[in-house]
Amino acid sequence: MKKIFLSLTLLLFAMPGFCQLIKPVKIDSLVTVSLPPGYQKKDTLNERIFSANSMFGYMIAIREANVKNNTPLKKEKDLNKVLKDIVKQIQGESAESSAQFVRDTTIGTLKAKTFRLKNNDGSGNIQFRNFVLIYTQDATYTFQYVYPGDREDLVKDEYRAFISSIKLSPELQRNDQYLSNASGMSAITRIEVFGGAGLLIILVIVFIVRRKKRLAID
Repeated sequence: MKKIFLSLTLLLFAMPGFCQLIKPVKIDSLVTVSLPPGYQKKDTLNERIFSANSMFGYMIAIREANVKNNTPLKKEKDLNKVLKDIVKQIQGESAESSAQFVRDTTIGTLKAKTFRLKNNDGSGNIQFRNFVLIYTQDATYTFQYVYPGDREDLVKDEYRAFISSIKLSPELQRNDQYLSNASGMSAITRIEVFGGAGLLIILVIVFIVRRKKRLAID
């Protein structure tokens, strides 16, 4: 027990040093992310992959070029569908995986999707893969942090340092994701608008009925 406690203490003291070691790496001219020294880079025709071992896990950053002359997405709902489809595709790569904590977030001015994929090898060994997805008309960026299940309580600071290091050029704006900024009324806004309109109609009807009654009495 003392050995375990000592190991955890040393790891906690080592974390600030690790955060200072990771350095910004250009994924392309628009996106950078910080990785540990000794990272590997693989460049293919449509993909650029950066990967590195970290203290508790494995970091991966992928830039995948979208199809040339890719049709621009028109609205935010189109972007939501694309990100949802990517999550399904990643989850479908393994029969023993399940997507958890799927939610929207923002990186810079862009909308992104973040989630955790839980993998089970069938023997009780759990592996987690934390994802951040960013889609633009020209490219899709995927950031992964992979770690074994028994390190779940240890990776938080390291993962946070990795994800918070993602930096975007000011040139990247929401219209690089979809053309129209009009996302329509939210559910709450629709309730307020249509509810208010309904109340107004009821008040008008009551007023007319009362007026008719007064005229009939007179």
